[in-house]
Amino acid sequence: MTSLKIGIVGAGIGGLAAASLLAQDGHHVTLTERFDQPRPLGSGLVVQPVGMAVLERIGAATAARQLGQPIGRMLGHSGQRVVLDVRYRPTAPGLAMHRAALFQVLWDRVQAAGITMATGAAVTGTAPQPSGRMIWRKGAADLGPFDLVIDASGAGSSLSPLQSRALPFGAVWGQVPWPAAAALPMDRLTQRYQGAHRMAGVMPIGCLPGDPTPRAAVFWSQPRAELDSWPQTRIEPWKAEVAAFWPEIAPFLQGVTCAEDLTPARYGHGTLARPYADRLVHIGDAAHRASPQLGQGANMALLDAMALTLALQRLPVDQALPTYARMRRWHLTTYQMMSALFTPMYQSQSRLLPMIRDHMLAPLSGLPGFRNILTALVSGDLLPPIASTRWP
Repeated sequence: MTSLKIGIVGAGIGGLAAASLLAQDGHHVTLTERFDQPRPLGSGLVVQPVGMAVLERIGAATAARQLGQPIGRMLGHSGQRVVLDVRYRPTAPGLAMHRAALFQVLWDRVQAAGITMATGAAVTGTAPQPSGRMIWRKGAADLGPFDLVIDASGAGSSLSPLQSRALPFGAVWGQVPWPAAAALPMDRLTQRYQGAHRMAGVMPIGCLPGDPTPRAAVFWSQPRAELDSWPQTRIEPWKAEVAAFWPEIAPFLQGVTCAEDLTPARYGHGTLARPYADRLVHIGDAAHRASPQLGQGANMALLDAMALTLALQRLPVDQALPTYARMRRWHLTTYQMMSALFTPMYQSQSRLLPMIRDHMLAPLSGLPGFRNILTALVSGDLLPPIASTRWP
């Protein structure tokens, strides 16, 4: 395997994972980020078993488990009816974390690897040159030439041609200390629905680096049109509305004192048919976006980084990039389709879809065969996550 000069744009989950994995293989990696100090964005997430396999390869799994909270079940109610009940395999739970905690364990591995950092300037473009691909930055020196540039700069990528379809519903998210008076168990993600137009959730997310206080992520679904006005929301009437809808969430809302404590999140859906060009490849949200309903976002970025690493281990760059795309295609396609199918049942204005969810799919989920399919779906291994390999 030839050692390459690789430039990575974006120090998010996918960019940090790719930097660590490629440095382990002896490549010379430069990681560029627009912030002076790379920092995480977002609230809670779940590292699924397939994502944990990538963290194991990076050497970050032990640190992640120390900060995260294992969850063995996802449970959702509509009134008194259980309409979502998905259980993980006992030996392979999900690991719920704050995004800041996952960022920190990956950042520590990047720092330990001595990877070159170029921060404090936004990337404005990239183009191939005879000697390699350059990275252009606003108000700062260009970087390169590189044998390969990896776009891991997320949904706001300036390098990706992806035009995703805006989803009609988003959510407001925040994180609070886990209240002593909580009636909800700390080993599961719990949700409450009214039709598909209202959804509230509580997820344990372990603790933050340097702070052992157990924490929870709370979220409230909203139509996209209402998210723009969220900063003007009067928080006490909103808390009363949510607590009336779901009394068990009330102790968690005590830690929410103003609208700024919850962050609006808007979602899109789309996938690049060809996530690569000459010495350029897109991973994570720069290559594909979907609703977080299946809890796969961070895991897809981790798997992309792993697939690209495996492709570069055995092939030159010009052959490795289309191979990477093929290795991820069917897994990504299947999960994008499942997300498009299930999301409107939980976040939409439809009257029919929640009835199908409650009266047809919910009873089916209790049957052994269907239950095993749901377990594999959330675990991330409904299909082999990286085709044509024996990984993990």
